Amino acid sequence: MRVMGRLTPQLSGPGARVARPRPLTATVGRTSGALREMVMRPTLAKLTVIVVLLMFTVPLAVGAQPAGKVYRVGILRNKASDPAEAHLWQAWRLGLRERGWIEGGNILIEYRWAEGNFARLPELAADLVRLKVDLIVARSSIWVQAAREATSSIPIVFFVHADPVGIGHVASLAKPGGNITGLSEGSHDTEAKRLELLRAIDPRIKRVAVLWHPDTPSNPPRLKVVEEAGRTLRLQLQVVGVRTGTELEGAFLSMAREHAQAVLVLSSALVLAERQQLTELAIRHRLPTMFGQTGPVEAGGLMSYAADNADLYRRGATYVDKILRGARPAHLPVEQPTKFVLVLNRKTAKALGLTLPPALMLQVDQVID
Repeated sequence: MRVMGRLTPQLSGPGARVARPRPLTATVGRTSGALREMVMRPTLAKLTVIVVLLMFTVPLAVGAQPAGKVYRVGILRNKASDPAEAHLWQAWRLGLRERGWIEGGNILIEYRWAEGNFARLPELAADLVRLKVDLIVARSSIWVQAAREATSSIPIVFFVHADPVGIGHVASLAKPGGNITGLSEGSHDTEAKRLELLRAIDPRIKRVAVLWHPDTPSNPPRLKVVEEAGRTLRLQLQVVGVRTGTELEGAFLSMAREHAQAVLVLSSALVLAERQQLTELAIRHRLPTMFGQTGPVEAGGLMSYAADNADLYRRGATYVDKILRGARPAHLPVEQPTKFVLVLNRKTAKALGLTLPPALMLQVDQVID
């Protein structure tokens, strides 16, 4: 028979004792205790697993950035008052904010301006090294060269380098090696494309002046590409070198004497800094110009064929982010631009009395009026 939910033992003989039934409260207490133990065991196990996982995953979530650490980044710039340059750096700062870096918060930025005097770049780079910055941003070849001479250990990131492999700033695009990496503004083939587009303005163009800056490391190899392209296109090239803005007027007088019909301008920090004077001289001498930077066209130059520099600066924030979180520059491949833009200043075309061929106009991505 059943007594209080439990079977009573059967009598097995004379004198056999009958087990006394346990109180219901004791049975319930034992049962609920067993239930609690059954419930708690897996719960404690789960909590243990969760705690262990948190111990390993929380550091991964913040990368290699120690709690409370403020990083210092040095930037080599040209002119503090240049709106075109400021626009590009603003795109970079936006990229940093998108990745959680707040200027004045977890990152401090040390600016050093050349103000058109590029001979000061080695001094400015050395000053950043003395400050023991965590990283140096040097946008293109002439800036990278100065930073490279100042340090072989502090990471250096470039945004619009014309020829990082050819100059020797990186071992290869895929495996930079050393302490330098970043984004390239394109291959040398773009110079041949620019010369081809310049000639497309008017098939009668036979004599083209090439304005270059001998102290910009990327200019000599690019000049060789232009000279080869000139032979292919059967153009007579007049190579004119300038090192300072004061030499520009004499350079254009030389072009006039040689009866140049157009000017191809190789990219350099000098061109961007002196773009207003340069474009005014070109219009005065009635010379169509082709640039590798958009800024001079906004200032009055005729055309540019170039990578989207604002996009490159914004993407450059990714390199800064990865390196500050522990990545090594040597292991970050150099990236190439994904978009090139042909820009035309229609007002300048009218001032030069040009009627551009429809085939060329179909290739224009942006028109400045």
